Amino acid sequence: MPFQPVNAARLSEAVVEQIELLILRGVLRPGERLPAERELAERMGVSRPSLREALGALQEKGLLEARAGAGVFVAEGLRSVFPPALVKLFAGHREAVADYIGFRRDLEGQAAERAAVRGTEGDHAVIAAALAAMEEAHGRRSTPEEEAELDAGFHMAILEAAHNVVLLHMMRAMFGLLREGVFYNRQIMFRNQPTRERLLAQHREIAAAVLARDPGAARAAVEAHLDFVEQALAEQVKAEAHEAVARQRLER
Repeated sequence: MPFQPVNAARLSEAVVEQIELLILRGVLRPGERLPAERELAERMGVSRPSLREALGALQEKGLLEARAGAGVFVAEGLRSVFPPALVKLFAGHREAVADYIGFRRDLEGQAAERAAVRGTEGDHAVIAAALAAMEEAHGRRSTPEEEAELDAGFHMAILEAAHNVVLLHMMRAMFGLLREGVFYNRQIMFRNQPTRERLLAQHREIAAAVLARDPGAARAAVEAHLDFVEQALAEQVKAEAHEAVARQRLER
């Protein structure tokens, strides 16, 4: 973690400001454990009492939480911006899926444009590594669960490279709901071999455009990818409906 020594008249306030910025910029993520108190105090160049004062202030703000015997963590509550009742509403209505994909198409297309232009060399290295992990998993025929998780990691790498903190936190919350299966079961798509092949090819195209710093191509590649996801989901729903009808006929 990129903690830096602080230099201010009120050390605890400087510590608070630095950790707040790391959370805001997405460097420190919900559920992530901070280094042990001694190590963190040394890395930030402050006394342990000053550090404790800062961590206490951050806990009061709801940004950190202490777990007995485990340490201090970034608050889990920062993962979602949606109240539980709204999450249940999303999960109970299929029309939310189309809206979700449309929302992603707009925001991730914009993020890919920004990542192509504003992403640092380090950001682009992370994107390339995320694609390489997908290639490796695909080559050894990993589980659909692993491939789905790597897929989410690839998209988050592009969102992080866009350097827009509001966009980053909003999309992290949206991907959190996707991981929980609120909108659809993304693992199902990775169980179909032709679909797996096309998804990987689409991710290659997205990465190639971003790494080539071609914002127009990056946005178009993301939009084409999500159009395919929407079509694949529609075909999946249709197939499930046909199977249900066939089962009903057999039971008669």
